[in-house]
Amino acid sequence: MARKYLISRVALAVALSTGMAATVAVPTASAAKKDSAPKIEFSKEFSQAAIELDKTLSEAKSNPAVTAASDKARAAKTDAERAAAAAEVDAALGGAKAKLAEIEAVTTTSGDKVKLGEMMRTYGVLTADPALQNKGLKLMIDSGALQPDSLPQIYYLTGISSYQMADYAGAAQYLKQAKDAGYSDQQGLLDRVLADAYKRTGNTDAALQVAQQEIEAARAAGTKPSEGALRAALQAAYDAKQTSTAVDLAAELGKDYPTPSSWGAAINVVRSLAQLPSNENLDLMRLMARTNSMADKRDYLEYIENVDPRRFPGEALKIIDRGIAAGKLTPGEVAEAKQMAGGRVTADKASLEGSSTSGSANSVTATGDAFLSYDMPAKAEEFYAAALTKPGVEKDRATLRLGIAQVDQGKYAEAQQTFAKVGGNRVPVAKLWSAYAASKGGSTAAASTTAPASPAAAQ
Repeated sequence: MARKYLISRVALAVALSTGMAATVAVPTASAAKKDSAPKIEFSKEFSQAAIELDKTLSEAKSNPAVTAASDKARAAKTDAERAAAAAEVDAALGGAKAKLAEIEAVTTTSGDKVKLGEMMRTYGVLTADPALQNKGLKLMIDSGALQPDSLPQIYYLTGISSYQMADYAGAAQYLKQAKDAGYSDQQGLLDRVLADAYKRTGNTDAALQVAQQEIEAARAAGTKPSEGALRAALQAAYDAKQTSTAVDLAAELGKDYPTPSSWGAAINVVRSLAQLPSNENLDLMRLMARTNSMADKRDYLEYIENVDPRRFPGEALKIIDRGIAAGKLTPGEVAEAKQMAGGRVTADKASLEGSSTSGSANSVTATGDAFLSYDMPAKAEEFYAAALTKPGVEKDRATLRLGIAQVDQGKYAEAQQTFAKVGGNRVPVAKLWSAYAASKGGSTAAASTTAPASPAAAQ
């Protein structure tokens, strides 16, 4: 389920352009003579070199030529467009880039470094240059002269700009410092970017832990976790190959946000991690069909393969026709399967007439399977319930499908109680079905879908 860009580039750009708490102004000559000296001292050479540019940059937002060129830089789609717009910004600022280089050459004191870093960061924002912003922010941090209350935001901005530069190790370092310092950004990006930075550096356990913290905070507050938080945690659990946690998160996502998109993400993660044999995966594909989350050819072909036109011809025909109608399958690629299923349906359905629950556990379960495949859930429920009273029954299979039959009849509370009794390899599928029943019935009595905290500590 991985996507190339989990964090919006626009959101990152907005974060980087956020106003930064003022640090300190370069003193004028008259100010330097006052009895009350500035808290941060500048060298004489730096003050003389920087004062004019400091004023120019502080007034940049009120300069129409600068703001127009800066807007172009942020909207640029190519490096060439961005470079051209940055040159316009620089010209409107009177050649600020060259002046920054001159000022850097006379930077000596900690105060000089703070102010130079601030000016670099401002110029980097105006020219949409995260590398220059990053350089300036690091210079401010390394100066050792920042006030403690300004550090959390500086760490955050440094982490975001590092991420923009694809320096994911640096992003993780600075964003964790911001998080540990209690920083909270208005866009709510910190946790998501930190988790993705951990992921991109191979620290998937730490990524999962970060992603789960927002969910745990929501639960503690008695509110429903956001869909974005659940998806981020599900992605992190998938990346960390933590199947049990991923199943719980998938169930919670489907239950709380029961859309085809959410169910598709939830089912695909479980489908990929659990790697179930076809007779068990079939019930996962059935859930995908019930939730309208079958999105591509692979989904339909896998369902047809799992259901097997020879075993459940009626169900196979239904999925074949649905796939063709949806434009996901062509008649030619499923012609053989359709012919095989079509030639069996009449006799197969006729064989169910007069079926009795008095046979062996296996035969009664098989009859229940047939009724379920023909959308006859009441009869399926009767046969599964009977099978479960017999010796030698395949308990987990019969119990899971009993629950499915109950769901298909709208018996959502009963179904959840049934799914809770499923064990073995079918547990992941049962948890998703239970979540589906809860989403349909509005009940909170589903089998536990609370994801445990990851034991992994952020590094």
